[in-house]
Amino acid sequence: MNDKIRDELTDGLFDAILSLEDREECYRFFEDLCTVSEIKSLASRLRVASLLSKGHTYTEIFELTGVSTATISRVNRCLEYGADGYRTVLDRISHNLPDGKETPE
Repeated sequence: MNDKIRDELTDGLFDAILSLEDREECYRFFEDLCTVSEIKSLASRLRVASLLSKGHTYTEIFELTGVSTATISRVNRCLEYGADGYRTVLDRISHNLPDGKETPE
């Protein structure tokens, strides 16, 4: 685990996220907390992780998502050598993530 992010401030953020009860509360909180671009970037990374875990190539993922190969590579590095955060989430919700060209709304 990366100790650089562990502190009271980050604990407070994560506690706030964990307190949200449904998707609508998440939308409202993240709309206030982040820019649209930041939210889309986070969503894209999760989608890339899902596609990588399903065996898609970098080229296929780029064609499906438009995400840069640098971002795809970073997500892949996290899947291979990270803290297993992506894997934990994907094991729980991968059935809800899009595979095709459509942009998650």
